[in-house]
Amino acid sequence: MFYSLKNRLIVFFVVLLFVSFGTMSYLFFTESRSIIRSYIESSAFEKMDEYGSFVNMALVQIYDVSSIVFNSSTVKNWDNTLSDPALPAGEKMLANINLSQFLTQTTNNYSIVSSVTVYRQEGLWITADNQMMNDSSFKNEAWYDRFKTRGIQWVSAHKDPIELNRSKTFDVLSLLLPIGTFEPLQSKNMMKINVSSQFFLEPLSRIHLGEKGTIFLLDGQGDSVLGQHEYDSHPEAANQMEAIRNSTQQNGVIYLENEAGAKDIMVYKKLKLNNWLLVGIVPEVDLYGNLYKLRTSLLIFGSLLLVGAIAAAIWLSHGISKPLSRLASGMRYVQMGDFDGAENRIPADEKVRNEVSYVTATFRNMVSRLRYHIKTEFELKLLKQQAEYKALLMQINPHFLFNTLELLSSLAMQHRTQDTVKVIEALGKMMRFSLKISNDLTPLEEELKYVRHYASILQIRFADRLNLSLEEDELLRSCVIPKFILQPLIENAVKYSFKEQAEAKVIVRVRREDQRLILTVADNGTGITLDLYQQLRAESLTSHFEHILKTRSEQIGLRNVLARCQLYYGNLFDFEITPGELAGTSISLILPIQGGSLDV
Repeated sequence: MFYSLKNRLIVFFVVLLFVSFGTMSYLFFTESRSIIRSYIESSAFEKMDEYGSFVNMALVQIYDVSSIVFNSSTVKNWDNTLSDPALPAGEKMLANINLSQFLTQTTNNYSIVSSVTVYRQEGLWITADNQMMNDSSFKNEAWYDRFKTRGIQWVSAHKDPIELNRSKTFDVLSLLLPIGTFEPLQSKNMMKINVSSQFFLEPLSRIHLGEKGTIFLLDGQGDSVLGQHEYDSHPEAANQMEAIRNSTQQNGVIYLENEAGAKDIMVYKKLKLNNWLLVGIVPEVDLYGNLYKLRTSLLIFGSLLLVGAIAAAIWLSHGISKPLSRLASGMRYVQMGDFDGAENRIPADEKVRNEVSYVTATFRNMVSRLRYHIKTEFELKLLKQQAEYKALLMQINPHFLFNTLELLSSLAMQHRTQDTVKVIEALGKMMRFSLKISNDLTPLEEELKYVRHYASILQIRFADRLNLSLEEDELLRSCVIPKFILQPLIENAVKYSFKEQAEAKVIVRVRREDQRLILTVADNGTGITLDLYQQLRAESLTSHFEHILKTRSEQIGLRNVLARCQLYYGNLFDFEITPGELAGTSISLILPIQGGSLDV
């Protein structure tokens, strides 16, 4: 019925929240798709296309200059003159001057070219403005070696000594080509065409992706052509270069994860003329800046709608808020066990007017019945808990005894009489301790004696293959703990340490941390799986332990110990299972410190 307050509240909240969050979701996803498409496809690729056209135009002019020099008769006459030993030095000098004038004229015809220098294998270099010198130091340059040995024609931004002599301190980008042949190794002469790197950097610096994004010009090997050192801070982008070069796609978008764990967007475009790459890198958070602003606006809008919905709900539910408050207060008294206080908070209502009155009257009846049921249930649960604890305790002794009897049988067959006697003496002391079941608790000192007897049996069984150490705080010896909670853990630690290796190392440590007693057993075994740890943690949260009594799994000892501690301490007990200091498993039982003396 729609006139019911419950139905009206449900309809109002459904309609209001559906409209608000539906509007928010639609605006968010629609606007996000539009912004992503605008930034990545329109902005990035459009800017790269414009700059790519500029680079191709510049490269065409540089190759034109190289073609003029390569096919020039002046260069050929100069080479023939210097190669003829019969010609006098003056005629050779005249040929050098003619070549320099030719280079000056060629350089002046192309404004983008800073200089053209011709190098001769014998150590002579000639450039514009009648500059020439017999200086073979250029052969020691890295660019010369790469050109001669590997045929690499382009030199990234660098300082050129010849440019420095002409008072040009800027970095240059250079094209290297042989003269007279197309094979660098066979050429006696080569040309080096320098172009200021600022010629390419200046228009590139005006292109931005977002606020912090940058576009880089890379060569075929993925190195920065223009000396943009910011590219070194993106090693994750350099790892993608080989895949990009081998790809047939001319452009694309790749999402990367940087060293800080944040996402970067890399946009690339291949230049056809000389296999260069334009790579733009922008942080995802920068690119989505407008999306974050939109999200904030949507959150504010949604918050206003939610405030309005809450105000309307308060107005509609005012007629039942007071009775519900009393009912909630009564429930809190019931939660604390004060049934009288709960009945006082909920006065008797002779007439049932609506759903709230009906719930209140029903709750009063429930409180009176809970008195009897809780008392009965508590007594039954206590008896059951005591029976479960005794059953779990009795499960430990047979399990250990069978293992020890098997060891005695093996020692007897080997005629190791002294070891047999030692095992029997240690077993006798352990059995004498375990048969005293009048108390479920024992001082820590007695439990450690029991552990030492067990350790002596293990030492006889495994000899030098077992290294078991016990570290204890003598001030904690009088603390009281449940019986037999260390021996099963040590047994498991030894078992799993020998599972995949010849030697076992086990450390038993007893320490205090604030008001908690921490018992730790660490080994160098195979370690515990995440599934098993989650299963043990889930079992510790339940109060049903019948499956532990029936189980035949290899973790019976560990489960038994955890179950008994959980039964005795309840929420005061906790445990940790982590990778240990010995590279295996470290199991820590965290118990509340309890002192006193018991007759054990």
